Amino acid sequence: MALADTGKRAVSPIDWLVVAAYLAGMLGLAAAVGRRQRSRRDYYLGGNRLPPWSLATSTIATQCSTNSLLGAPAFVGFVAGGGMIWLQYELAVPLAMLALLFLLPPLRRAGHVSAYAFLEDRLGSGARRLASACFQIFRGVATGVTVYGVSLVVTLLVDVTYTQAVLLLMGITVLYDVLGGMRAVVISDVLQLALIAGAVVLCLFMLGDAVGGAALAPERLNALQFSWGLQDSGNYGFWPMLIGGFFLYAAYYGCDQSQAQRVLAARSERAAGQVLLLNGLLRFPLVVLYCLLGLALAAYAEHEPLFVAGLPTLGDGQANYNLVFPHYVLSTFPPGAVGLVMVGIFAAAMSSIDSALNSLSAATVEDTIGRHWQLSEGKLFLASKLATLAWGAFAVAFSYQVEHIAPTVLEAVNKVGSMVNGPLLALFAIALLAPGIGQRRAILGFFAGVLCNFIFWIGFPGVSWLWWNVFGFAAGLAVACIGQTVRLARPSASPTKGLALPLLAMAVVILLVCLGFSWASPRM
Repeated sequence: MALADTGKRAVSPIDWLVVAAYLAGMLGLAAAVGRRQRSRRDYYLGGNRLPPWSLATSTIATQCSTNSLLGAPAFVGFVAGGGMIWLQYELAVPLAMLALLFLLPPLRRAGHVSAYAFLEDRLGSGARRLASACFQIFRGVATGVTVYGVSLVVTLLVDVTYTQAVLLLMGITVLYDVLGGMRAVVISDVLQLALIAGAVVLCLFMLGDAVGGAALAPERLNALQFSWGLQDSGNYGFWPMLIGGFFLYAAYYGCDQSQAQRVLAARSERAAGQVLLLNGLLRFPLVVLYCLLGLALAAYAEHEPLFVAGLPTLGDGQANYNLVFPHYVLSTFPPGAVGLVMVGIFAAAMSSIDSALNSLSAATVEDTIGRHWQLSEGKLFLASKLATLAWGAFAVAFSYQVEHIAPTVLEAVNKVGSMVNGPLLALFAIALLAPGIGQRRAILGFFAGVLCNFIFWIGFPGVSWLWWNVFGFAAGLAVACIGQTVRLARPSASPTKGLALPLLAMAVVILLVCLGFSWASPRM
């Protein structure tokens, strides 16, 4: 593996018994839920019987997964240049949720399982196929990367091989996903989020007793960094996270099947709005807990100098700070309690993987299989389960290839995602606000947005990739609206004439403002 194989610890039989009991409980839950399923709507949307609070909790659990549970404390407490500025990631979430109140209710009203079917209703089948293919490619690869990262963490902490870790994690996750569908995913996500939050709170109480009033470097407490992320001023300044993050989260929660599926599963349009509002309000407190954990662990490291020395190391001999939380648990918690926290780490991983597999299956069946083959509902229901199993197998197989292209793949997945987020959001905006622009011009705008972002990636490396979400949206919208405006210059009129010009003006203003800041902003 790419990381050094040092620092493994023996986990007691009691801890493994706790883990086994939890995993067996997940399988039992999925089997019980699955017995009542008869259709794809049951499997993918929980029969539209799930309450808003559970759907919102499931969405938060998917987002605040293992990467956040391990990465946030490391960044806040130990990484150079880190600190509470991690909270800037959350600034745009409530704003994006408010904006999506205008997009997702019409999506919910359309009554589809796949979010991309909305594009076919408004624009045409080509737009649906394009958006669904983008989702399946990028989410499938990202899921494989997640499997690799979590399994590697397990091998570094306890005495198991990579294959054993993969089989333990994915064997259970895929099986309960196949058996229970969305309803099992949501119920397990609620339980998993409670476990994660409970483990973090327990650690905070124990760390508080251990370190007392230990002082921290003042820069670690700074939660705001006012930079534009332009001209080499950094990727994660306040403005790119607020503005770029708004477009990123709007695209992710509104146009990504893994997130939009929660809203489609709501009982009604009003319930769909409640899911969005609850997600915007409740995600922030959990992220604050992660950040406080990072500060507390940093204080503990100052109090116990040998703590960091016991961390597993990277290939260059540097301490792997991403493992600081599980390292603290394994070195200080009593048997049994370690197993509970291990369950929390497994739960954090499962909450993102199970959702991804279920939504990938939905996109495959609804946007591909169901449209090209005339199958009965029973056969499509069976195909849903087989597609979930197939995507699980793909994620496992791809995870074995990640280390051969790491470390660049981890950053590349985020960057490639940001290349298409803005253009995809523009595609949905056109479908919602001005479908008369037409499929051909909307798709042309999508590719123009991707090209715009590719130019920034290659030609302007000093510009934060978070801005690509803005540039791609504006460029995609502008090109589609210009095409429509040119068409409207002909004698034939169009009912969307009143919207095309305002949308074009908005896109041009966004581009000019962002490029103006890029030109005028001093290097920071």
